[in-house]
Amino acid sequence: MKITNDILYVGVNDHQVDLFEGQYVVPNGMAYNSYVILDEKVAVMDTVDANFTDEWLANVKEALGGRTPDYLIVQHMEPDHSANIQNFVNAYPSAQVVANQKTFTMMENFFEDMDLEGRKVVVKDGESLTLGKHVLTFVFAPMVHWPEVMVTYDSTDKVLFSADGFGKFGALDVEEEWDCEARRYYIGIVGKYGAPVQTLLKKAAALDIQIICPLHGPVLTEDLGHYINLYDIWSSYRVESEGVMIAYASVYGNTKKAAELLAAKLEEKGCPKVVLCDLAREDMAEAVEDAFRYGKLVLASVTYNGDVFPFMKSFLHHLTERAYQNRTIGLMENGSWAPMAAKVMKGMLECCKNITWLENTVTIKSAVKKADLEKIDALAEELCK
Repeated sequence: MKITNDILYVGVNDHQVDLFEGQYVVPNGMAYNSYVILDEKVAVMDTVDANFTDEWLANVKEALGGRTPDYLIVQHMEPDHSANIQNFVNAYPSAQVVANQKTFTMMENFFEDMDLEGRKVVVKDGESLTLGKHVLTFVFAPMVHWPEVMVTYDSTDKVLFSADGFGKFGALDVEEEWDCEARRYYIGIVGKYGAPVQTLLKKAAALDIQIICPLHGPVLTEDLGHYINLYDIWSSYRVESEGVMIAYASVYGNTKKAAELLAAKLEEKGCPKVVLCDLAREDMAEAVEDAFRYGKLVLASVTYNGDVFPFMKSFLHHLTERAYQNRTIGLMENGSWAPMAAKVMKGMLECCKNITWLENTVTIKSAVKKADLEKIDALAEELCK
């Protein structure tokens, strides 16, 4: 696939993977992206996952058209992008490997017996490499989302090779909306590191970028402002969409019923969007994504062993791990003899910044009763203000 006259796509699609990074469901697979820049000197941008060595090397060979690569540029050492470094240097013994010092340190951890004597090109932040007419500038992006990450800007074709930035779940041979799977990817994998992403966005704002080539997902060539704006919202923990997410954990259905009654009340009152989520049955990554997307969150849990139900505990852990903040939260709890869920849930989120707690907390004793309907209505009213 041709990106520009001189830049070719040599990545692969993975439809074998069931869980990306061992936890994210990817029904439409994954893409591991790699690129070749053809100039007076030839550079290969990153490698791919270990399961696709032969396919990737064949793609590279075809793109080279009989030429020999001068450089392998390594932007990120996560194995889905770095697994074939040793295979590449074995296949092309004259090629040099371009990376920063932290990357080379990690490389030794992954490839104990790989000999790069005389083949290392260690670059610093802001340094450039000239291939001919193409000049590549390396911009360090630590903790987006590993400490060694850097991105690369080609000032000739105005291309940003963005490493994991602007990536998404899904193989390239499947058409699907970018926003949803990119949001789930970002929140799940990069979400904790909003400040470093903001730093990178500020650096990128000084560049004339016409094309974004990520390590996952499609090459972005149109409406780049849309994607950059979403990254700005996500990484600054701002509200993307007005609405209320109700996340519930229920055992015998009574807490679920309370959550459904609240959802119905909110829709009745004209709430712009209501998302009802059964934490025991829905994809946890989707649930976390929605919690970050919407401005208001209601947590509804049964009391369980003097605590909250395990799926709710896991959900809250995912939120705090990703620096959840700047949201409004309401609480619903259920308990047959000693309701404790509201206190526990609030305590688990004490570390989160800029949380507005709603005054109305709904406490149910075993099953929803007529008196509880007024409490649910009051919570709905407060959410709609």
